[in-house]
Formats: sequence, C-alpha cells, structure tokens
Amino acid sequence: MTTHDLTKALTALAPEQHKYAIKGIQRGIEREALRIQPNGTISQQAHPIGVGCALTNGHITTDFSESLLEFITPVSGSAEETLNQLHDLQKFTLSQMGDELLWPISMPCFIEHQDDIALAQFGDSNIGRMKTLYREGLKNRYGSMMQAIAGVHFNISFPTSFWQSLQTIKGDTGSLQDFISSGYLGLIRNFKRELWLISYLFGASPALCNSFLQGRSTDLPFKKLGKGTLYLETGTALRLGNLGYTNSAQSSLKVMYNSLEEYVAGLKAAINSPSDIYDQLADYKDAQPKQLNKNVLQIENEFYSPIRPKRNANSGETPTDALLRGGIEYIEIRALDVNPFAATGIDIEQIHFLDVFLTYCLLKDSPTMDWDSQQRSTANLDTVVSEGRAAQVMLNRSGEACSLATWGTEIFTQLQHVAAYMDEAYGVSYYSATITRLSQWVADPELTYSGRYVKQLKESGVDNGHFALALARNYQESHENTPYYVYSDSYLKQQAEQSIVAEKALKAADNVTFNAFLDAYFNAN
Repeated sequence: MTTHDLTKALTALAPEQHKYAIKGIQRGIEREALRIQPNGTISQQAHPIGVGCALTNGHITTDFSESLLEFITPVSGSAEETLNQLHDLQKFTLSQMGDELLWPISMPCFIEHQDDIALAQFGDSNIGRMKTLYREGLKNRYGSMMQAIAGVHFNISFPTSFWQSLQTIKGDTGSLQDFISSGYLGLIRNFKRELWLISYLFGASPALCNSFLQGRSTDLPFKKLGKGTLYLETGTALRLGNLGYTNSAQSSLKVMYNSLEEYVAGLKAAINSPSDIYDQLADYKDAQPKQLNKNVLQIENEFYSPIRPKRNANSGETPTDALLRGGIEYIEIRALDVNPFAATGIDIEQIHFLDVFLTYCLLKDSPTMDWDSQQRSTANLDTVVSEGRAAQVMLNRSGEACSLATWGTEIFTQLQHVAAYMDEAYGVSYYSATITRLSQWVADPELTYSGRYVKQLKESGVDNGHFALALARNYQESHENTPYYVYSDSYLKQQAEQSIVAEKALKAADNVTFNAFLDAYFNAN
C-alpha cells in the first residue's frame, strides 16, 4: 500500500462525524509468568491455594504447566487501568506464594529435566480432567520444556462507532458484523506481513540457558556467556523461533485468513484429520491416555499462531463455532515476549504502539494472502528472530529484497499519520510521541529490548539465569512496596474463595463419565 492510500483513509475519517469514532478502543492482557523457587529453579509446589482454583478463577489461572501462572485482566477502555489491574493481580499472587518469585523473562532457566515441569492440574471435574489431558498430549507431542515458555497476549477490539464510520466511508451496504469480520481479517493479514517489526522492537528473548536445549542440536549462531548462557549477538526473540512456540508438525497446515469461512475450514480440517505422527499415542478411549485424540490438533487451541481472531464463546462452544455464530469480536496478539524491563511484563509504551500499529493494519489496504505470501512472512520473522539487529539485514518484501531499515522507516512514516489522527481523536499527544521515540530504534538496534538485554547481560558479567533472578527479586520488592491500584487484598481473596466453590459445583454437576463427556464434546465439534 502506498502512503497515498493511507492518507486517503485518514482524510475520510477527518470530518466531524467520523473524527472521534475511534475513541473507545477496548483491551485486555494475559500475562504468563513461571513460578520459581528463591534459587531460580522451577517451583514444584501446587498452584497456590490462596489464589483459588485455576479452573474457575477468571483472573488468576495456570497455562500449560502447574507452575506457569497466567494473569488475565478484564476488558477495559483504559490502558492505565489494565496495567494497574495486572499489577494488582501479580501483587496479590506474590503475597500467596511464600518465598517463591515470578520469573521475569520468557525463556525458562535452571530446569535440569523436562520431568521437573508438572502439568497443570484443574481438579476432578470432567472439564478439568479434559484440560489436564490436553496438556498431557502437548507434553507427549512436543515435550514439556516448551510449556515453561512464557509470553504476553494482548487483546484488542475497536469500537462499533469506528466500524460504522468505516462502513459508511467505504459505501458498504452489507451487515455490520460481516464488515467487522472482514476488517479484522484484513488487519490480521497486514499484521502477519509486518509481524517481523514486533519481533524487532519488542523481542526480548535473545538469550537462554543451555539446559533449555536438553541436548538438542541447533543451527543458530549462538555465542556463550559464562558457564550456562547461550545468546544471539543480533537475535531478538527465540520464543518466536524454532526453539520456541513453534510446531513443525503444523507446518503443513494451510490455515488461511482471506475469509472467516476459509479460516474456520482450515482449523476444523486440522482438528478432524488423523495424524500419522501421533497415531501411536493412546487417546482418551484408552485406560491410560496420553492425549485427547490422535488428530493433527487435539483441539483448536493447539494451533500456534502469533495472532488469532476471537469471539467470546458460550458454554460448551468451541472457538470456531463461536466465530461462525457471531463473527469476529476481537483480536488476540500472541507475539509479545515478556518485557524484562517492566514489573508487569508489558508497559504503557508497548500498548500505545500496538494501538497505533493495529489501527494502521486495519486502515490500510489488505490484499488477500496466498500460502506463498504467508510463508514469506514466516521467513521474514525467522530472519529477524536470529539476526534482526545485524547491519543491513535483508527481508523479502512481496518477492523483492528490502532492507529492514528501509522497510521499517517506511512503516514508521505511515504510523506517524495514524498516530496524529489518534492523538486528535483522544485529545492526547502520547501516540505521536511513542511513534517518534520508537522510530529511532530502526536506525539504532541497540535501543530495542533485545539490544538492551544483550548489552546489560554482557555488562553484568553474570549468566542469563542469575541476571533474570536478580530482576525477579527486584520486581517482588517493587510489588511489595506499592499499594493496590484497582483491586484490594480482600476483594481478590473473595474471588479466590468463590472460585473454589465454583469448581466444586462444576464437579457436582457432572452427570456422565469422563469418556462419555469427551464423546459428546468431539461428536458435537
């Protein structure tokens, strides 16, 4: 897309009837954090009873492993409130964890063997047992080490007023929800094309402890630091590369984003297609199951993608069925490393940037993406993951070689126009200020998170694990010495107690066997 095309869209939004339509962006954050012992090793303790039940507490739960906490904020129109809620959830949880700490980076450390990583436990209800068996399948398919990796998920939805303005400007006379779903899919395609920029700016996992490899070989150009640290001199986000949350078995899945029907069909094909690779693992019908089923994907959540279209599902409804019922409601960005420079794992500047970047992805033209185009975007991400801060790194832009610096500079020029529009609508100046500041990172890679991390790591003289452990202690002290901003200790204790009652009610309501429950679930989907 040319600058002229984006200018045309922004010009159309400038009149009074559309000028403020974008006010009302809604966001939510899910931050994962590994519980560790004071010496940095992974916690062997069960989920802290003081924070309630992982199955039914909507704000404090676990992800894949028992020690991988997940903090979930409610939807809010205020970025500051969202970060304050995240702070409060972490502060409360730390108060219930004894002397344990929260690991402040994405890649785990001090794990001698993958058997040290216990699967998340969700109780004895049918849905709880299903969640744990799903994780058993992940362990047997991909190994447990991957399940100790933490990230931050950023959820965003644009206000109805904005969609109505865009629909009016474009002269679209179809249903508003169809227009919204189509618009979000366009955003996703553009995001995938330029996902490499997120990894370049905010990738914060250029180093790992060599225990993570568990003897696996890799072609990455690692350098050694101290006794146990491997790092990429110009890398950005190992979490997003082949050592992180990737799945080679899924590389053949052609999930496309050109229409909602196409996306859903691609995912449904995967969850209904038997896998040659996993056929030997016992499924839920066996006396000793090792996975839910023998398909390419056990359930839809197993599909690893840096961005997902979402709709809140009804009870018993799968994510794709929710999308087919009501269309796309919001977008989930899954490409963010834990920010090691923020106690909450993400900061306000990142949110302001994502607001602008995702609005830009929505407003600019978004041609359909064939499979080759998606493969190009993946290849660009891989390049930035391993050498994004190298001098004159080259990317593939629509089949043509283009330097990261040139492409990045062009994107930031367009982001400035979007930021100016958003500042005007919100009556603020921070959107433009954020884009101006981060634009300097394109010319100076050392300003990026990964650049700063490698620099501080080398200057500290300690290995990656001890560097992160020092951060964990600092953040624990910070949370201890700051007040609650939104919630209160008593409110969060009440939520924890209610979640325990709710889990017992779920178990009591089960009226079929576990196998019958899964039979019904898979027959319905």
